[in-house]
Order: sequence, then C-alpha cells, then structure tokens
Amino acid sequence: MTAFTVERSTDIAAPADTVYGLIADFHEWRLWSPWEGLDPQLHREYTGPSSGTGASYAWKGNRKAGAGRMTISAVDPGSSVDVDLEFIKPMSSNNHVRFDIVPSTDGVEVTWTMTGETSGLFSLLGRIVPMDKFAGKDFEKGLAALKARAENA
Repeated sequence: MTAFTVERSTDIAAPADTVYGLIADFHEWRLWSPWEGLDPQLHREYTGPSSGTGASYAWKGNRKAGAGRMTISAVDPGSSVDVDLEFIKPMSSNNHVRFDIVPSTDGVEVTWTMTGETSGLFSLLGRIVPMDKFAGKDFEKGLAALKARAENA
C-alpha cells in the first residue's frame, strides 16, 4: 500500500457561509463538482439529512463516472467539511476528503485535500502517474467552478 495526498487551494471572494453551503450540501455539488459531466445519465441517491454531518450521496454511472458513495463525517459550520469517500467502481478504495475554509483578505481561501492509500493495480499505476497528477487537475477544475458559483451567488 502507498499513502497519498492530493491538495489544491483557491481564493474565493465570497462569505464563508456561502462557500460552506455549497460544500456541505451534496445537492449543490451538481453546480461545481468536476465529475458531474462524466455521465449525463448518472444515477444519484441522497440519504440522511439534506446537509451537514450524516448527509450521504451515492452515484452509479458509466465507465467514466464509476460508482461510489460520499458521507459527510464532520463539519465545523463555515470552516470545514470532512467527507468519507468510498469508490466502488472502477476500483474499490476508501479515502478521506476535507475542505478547509479560512478567512482571507477578500473572502476565503478554500483548501480541498484528499488522503488515502492505493493498493494492487492502482498502487502500480501510481508509480507511473502519481495520484496528485491523476486527481489534481480535477480538484483545480472543481475549485474554479466552486469559486465562480460562490462569487455569483
């Protein structure tokens, strides 16, 4: 097994509560998540509370979208959101995701971090294409969309 961390940050000229609301409610992810466009027929299922701790989102889609589940495991309203991320397909893995929202001069700085371990075939692939290169561009795309959405809310 090989441990990995992927982390990206951006500044957003919007109130912390606005940004937090877009992250802590999985229904809002359709507006900014970099993976939403992978399958126009994506099946989504939301369970638990509508947002915050215990909110859960499962998806099942084509080969690009795969299948998995996210559950918010902890929140500090306006400051952070922790998510347990389980990929089921195309490869099984469990990761931890955290969004930190920190006040800055013109609004907030948002840092999106994912940690986990790769094993088996994915661990071998990680030696060729590190997880940071594999997922980092998606994080950048998602943060840019989150920024646009929050600043135009």
